[in-house]
Amino acid sequence: MHRTDRGAYDDGRTRGASDERMRPPRVLGIVDVMTGTTTTPTTTAPRAPADARVVRLPLSPRVRKLVLLVHIAAAGVWLGLDLVLGILVFTALGADPTGAGAAAASLAAVATWPIVVVGVVTLVSGILLGLGSKYGLVRYWWVLVKLVINIVLVTLVVLVLWPGLASLGEAGRAALASGDSPVVGATLVFPPVVSSTVVIVAMTLSVFKPWGRVRRSR
Repeated sequence: MHRTDRGAYDDGRTRGASDERMRPPRVLGIVDVMTGTTTTPTTTAPRAPADARVVRLPLSPRVRKLVLLVHIAAAGVWLGLDLVLGILVFTALGADPTGAGAAAASLAAVATWPIVVVGVVTLVSGILLGLGSKYGLVRYWWVLVKLVINIVLVTLVVLVLWPGLASLGEAGRAALASGDSPVVGATLVFPPVVSSTVVIVAMTLSVFKPWGRVRRSR
């Protein structure tokens, strides 16, 4: 009988010790001296990283390749239109009256709405690519510079180049009818040269991706 009681005691002690080991540790509270209440310290949830708060537009691999193809093609057409614009400008400046009039009349057809269309297509496709990839729109310097270049060029074409070329086209058609040379300003050389150079710079940024990420102040 004594042995049975001792075995029961030992078994209870062992079982109690194992229960103590399995029990989770108690969280010590903080006792409020004034009110006598006990409060349990709480931990704040970790803040989400900055990358998790970036707006993204998920694109499937097939859709992303299609948008990338449209973006590259639009940029290539833009560069080609700039080259055609340059050829027409130099022709209007140095050719005979008939050739100069024909070139001046063609400038409005090449350098107005076609450039605006390819510029907008390049801008929209670039925005889709940025939102659908890790690069974003304002997270990397090369993407941000390309975005600013695209917006500035399209704005200049709409506000500055289009009105001037529209009036020059009318002058070219009038010169063809009268047989005289149209009056073409030498400053018209700058738009095709500047635009083609900037488009090439944007293409170079897309290939080499320089300058790293944009540092945001906290």
